[in-house]
Amino acid sequence: MPNIRLDEEQQQMTEPQSLQPAGGSSNGTTVTVLVMACTLLSRLLGFLRIAVIGALFGASGIADVWNAVFTIPNNLRKLMAEGALSSAFIPSLSTALVEDETGREARQITRKVISLQLLILVPLVALCAVFARQVVGVLLAFPDAEKMQLSIGLFRWVFTYLLFISLSAVLMAVLNSHGIFILPALTPVLFSVCVITATLLLYRSMGIYSMVVGVLSGGIAQILFQLPRFLELGYDFKPDLVFRHERFRGVLKAWLPVLGSAAIFAVTQQIAVLLASGLEDGSTSALSYALVFFQLPFGIFSISIITVLFPRMSRQAARKDSSGLSETVSYGLRYIMLLLVPAAIAYILMGRQIIAVAMQRGAFGAAGTLRTSSVLAGYSLGLFSLGGFTFLQRFFYSSHDFRKPLIAALVVSVSDILLSLWLRGTRLRVTGLAVANSIAFTGGFILLLVWTRKALGSLQRGAILRTVGRMGASLLPFAGFILLYNRLSAPAWTPGSSIRNLILLLVEIAAAGAVLLGMYRLMGVEVVKELARKGKKK
Repeated sequence: MPNIRLDEEQQQMTEPQSLQPAGGSSNGTTVTVLVMACTLLSRLLGFLRIAVIGALFGASGIADVWNAVFTIPNNLRKLMAEGALSSAFIPSLSTALVEDETGREARQITRKVISLQLLILVPLVALCAVFARQVVGVLLAFPDAEKMQLSIGLFRWVFTYLLFISLSAVLMAVLNSHGIFILPALTPVLFSVCVITATLLLYRSMGIYSMVVGVLSGGIAQILFQLPRFLELGYDFKPDLVFRHERFRGVLKAWLPVLGSAAIFAVTQQIAVLLASGLEDGSTSALSYALVFFQLPFGIFSISIITVLFPRMSRQAARKDSSGLSETVSYGLRYIMLLLVPAAIAYILMGRQIIAVAMQRGAFGAAGTLRTSSVLAGYSLGLFSLGGFTFLQRFFYSSHDFRKPLIAALVVSVSDILLSLWLRGTRLRVTGLAVANSIAFTGGFILLLVWTRKALGSLQRGAILRTVGRMGASLLPFAGFILLYNRLSAPAWTPGSSIRNLILLLVEIAAAGAVLLGMYRLMGVEVVKELARKGKKK
């Protein structure tokens, strides 16, 4: 099976030399780029998914209800799935694999983690189905009684997704800890395929409930896709409710503060949905759609880098390799900055065109495009800050320091909520919620950065400053080109989504990307040099 073979090759090169932050081998960069490619495919299908939703359900009414309801299990998965649990699980699993090469300890921990998940989630899903009216009444505030009733019906079914995605996240964490990245990175593709297929086939007969079928089948598909490799590594689903195990207690001890951080952000995002649901029709959808676009560069670049570097940092921390940790953290921050800052500028300058081409058709009109692009610009102001914050969180988790990320999360959350309450009342309206989020995460990133430097003693400041200078010099012609192209191409644009607009947008993205890569190479940016060396070797 091609995917398994590729993952085995990755496993060989990710330990102990999966990444050479200071130069040397570019294998780590290659693995990261492959993960980015898989994530790009997933995100593109995600765009197609929201385009289908937008065309069929528009940017208001039923779409608002669906987006608000799906946010609830989607936020909670950060507590039980790839957020909190994986952040606590991967460092302990990586340490177990370093100290016990037989894998016996790792398999025991995994059984206990899965058993704990089922022990918590099965009753929770059942209770939420029974008390759906009460739960939805607390979390959503649609003034229309029909919308609230639809929300209750959808919630009863879609909340089960939390169980499936949580189990899938454990499988993903296990594979990543073994240096297997491509297979887990492809699983979200199945989710989008299932949602799109179910919606298109069942929309006429089931309406918005066709989305429920797609979501639940997508959750199951993600488990089944990773299962053969998981079993091949010697893991299983045997129940193990004996939780008196030293290393498992370490996972729980780590999970509680990480859970606190994730819960804070989940509550904050849910408050944002609550605040948006009390604004004009289309506000909740604009917030949800903008987040999907925002997650494209964040997922492709930031999350892909973290996926590869987090297990490595965990192994370095287990070996007490402070020099290696410093190099990896510096490399990760520079890599994230070089990719996310240009993406933020592109969204701010090109967001309206991107939203129009991707979504402005059917029930999604010009007003939805303007509102969504405005929210996207607000979120983009904090794109790098969010990426850097998330990466530094993982650094502290890999070092088994969970207190500082928890404090930083609390600072970000309080700032976000206070700013949101203020800015939503200004003329920014729903865009104010996005701006508040960006300001809050910028403050949180700075706080974690200060603590990281104190923890490591050195953060290769010279290398970071050189990267900042090279990037700044490269971004000036990049932004200038986009502004000039927008001005010259404006007369050729037609309202909404069209083939002409798509061609104009693709030409702009390709040309702007070429300008940026050309400048990066001219200025000697590390990532481009590594990839160029790798290409010459091939």
